[in-house]
Amino acid sequence: MSDPKKINWNSIFSFQYILSTVIGVSISVVALKGFMIPNNFVDGDVTAISILFKEIFQIHISYFLVILNLPFLYIGYRIISRTFALKSLIAIILLAVLMFVLEVPTVTEDKLLIAVFGGFLMGLGIGLVIRGGAIVDGLEVIAQFTKSKIGFTTSEIIMVFNSLVILGAAFEFGLEPAMYSILVYFTAMKTSDYVVDGIEEFTSLSIVSKEYDSVKSLIVNDFSKAITVYKGERGYLPGTFHIKHDVDVVVTVVTRLEIHRIKKAVSEIDPNAFFYVQSIKEVKGSFLKKHRKEY
Repeated sequence: MSDPKKINWNSIFSFQYILSTVIGVSISVVALKGFMIPNNFVDGDVTAISILFKEIFQIHISYFLVILNLPFLYIGYRIISRTFALKSLIAIILLAVLMFVLEVPTVTEDKLLIAVFGGFLMGLGIGLVIRGGAIVDGLEVIAQFTKSKIGFTTSEIIMVFNSLVILGAAFEFGLEPAMYSILVYFTAMKTSDYVVDGIEEFTSLSIVSKEYDSVKSLIVNDFSKAITVYKGERGYLPGTFHIKHDVDVVVTVVTRLEIHRIKKAVSEIDPNAFFYVQSIKEVKGSFLKKHRKEY
């Protein structure tokens, strides 16, 4: 594990970081200059504050992108790692420079297209930068820092912050651009989530069946899935509470496309099998990596 107090120069100069940052920042510039800024749309977070300040003070947005993010970078430097802070500083400076030098024509004035495609491109750019190990917006850092101080979750802190940002946009630009900005924000957020976490949504599938040996064989041999087995008891039904049986609870990780096929196959073995499905944020492990092409 790398020391957070030391800068990992190999990571700074890695091909993945450089490529992800350059492409991600460039796409973000297109989203900002080609869609959002000419039409007074914001996407939330520090970037939205920078857009608001640009209009209020009539100063180029690049200055605000750097200045407003500096406190968050310092917090990231203190609580995450120096490598992360340096990577993010490079990404933010690159964003500010490209906002100065790149000329991007206004792509469209259709408000719905701006909200959808502007948000999509912004989320794509942000997600690529995050994949490289950096950020171009410091709100996530301050949310993590504030969470430990006031007890709110990261999502709650970001939601409150962006609600105030949208309210400010409503005062500065009018109600209609602010309402469309909500769509921009959610489009960008979902797109960045897909880029960072992947399009495939993994799900935990738990199966309780009296035919647990056959179920285990089915999942491992027919579906090529790894399983985890918990020892449990089944029974405890109303009227027959005293009747119970030992059972193996079979747990596996699947994609949304595989759930129905596995449930159908298990039901053919045991029509009374009990299933429960749980969404999971992230999975990581050698077996998943080895067999990822099967997903």
